[in-house]
Amino acid sequence: MNRPASVGGDDRARLFCALTLPDGALDALVEWQAALPRGDFRLVPRENLHLTLAFLGGRPRSELSAICAELDAAAGAAGPIVLHARGYRETRSVGMVVFDDEGGAATALAADLHGRLQRLGVYEPELRPWLPHLTVVRFRERPRLAPPVPALGAVSPSGAAVYHSLLRRTGAQYVVVHEFGFQRTSLGG
Repeated sequence: MNRPASVGGDDRARLFCALTLPDGALDALVEWQAALPRGDFRLVPRENLHLTLAFLGGRPRSELSAICAELDAAAGAAGPIVLHARGYRETRSVGMVVFDDEGGAATALAADLHGRLQRLGVYEPELRPWLPHLTVVRFRERPRLAPPVPALGAVSPSGAAVYHSLLRRTGAQYVVVHEFGFQRTSLGG
């Protein structure tokens, strides 16, 4: 665990909570991305690869400590998380790797965090159920890729983090402002 870092700038920060991945899984994902056919899309850079738990949007900086405390509590109560890449899927603007959540621990963590953040008054749960996924490409028009599933094996996240999303001309830059490291033996890393 660490203390919340400064999110700088104005009175609000664009925040989200996510699971972080071990280096081995990130290495394999970057290698898999490099093998995708060239097209009119942007690869999500390694430093931006994560599994979003909850997108909070623009929040007052004064709420950051309470948000971090709720993430720590939910992550600390989570059981061992083991994920398996199931396939690739595209939406209107992103391509993602979707995961199976062995034993449901990641889904339980997401549900716990959603409840905590909702009670805190900083999050409105989505209508659709949480889906463990990792955005790997962004595009304006669907490239209709059909890549094989990345060979990641079993992946156990390295931690959970609160991120500050900074919008840039070149795309979003994600800065970790607080991370809760899982003390378990990591798989896929």
